Amino acid sequence: MTMTCRSGLHDRHDVYAAQCPCRDVLDLLANKWSALAVGALEEGPQRFGALQRRLEGVSPKVLTQTLRRLEESGFVDRTIYPAVPLHVEYSLTELGHGVAGPLSQLRSWVENHLDEIHAARPTGQPPG
Repeated sequence: MTMTCRSGLHDRHDVYAAQCPCRDVLDLLANKWSALAVGALEEGPQRFGALQRRLEGVSPKVLTQTLRRLEESGFVDRTIYPAVPLHVEYSLTELGHGVAGPLSQLRSWVENHLDEIHAARPTGQPPG
């Protein structure tokens, strides 16, 4: 589905077009760690350490990169509280709350259909 660009920055928005900037956003949101970070932040503002514990298996480097990308795209706010040690919290913006619903549905769909997906794979085949 193509849409006229309301900002006037582009002729149209079409994620199937090779040069459409929509692809960058899709790449960000379709990333496993982004989808999980947005889901964790649905529960409310969280500090980095709490997010890292919630997102089992994410390295500090990857979580930092993910949060920065989400912040740069307007999905996450980073609030610094002057204290010793420094206190930083991450929270969803209005835009972040808007995408949280569809990402939640995707995560739920995966959990509900995982057994069917595994059953469809040839024995011993890894995901992807």
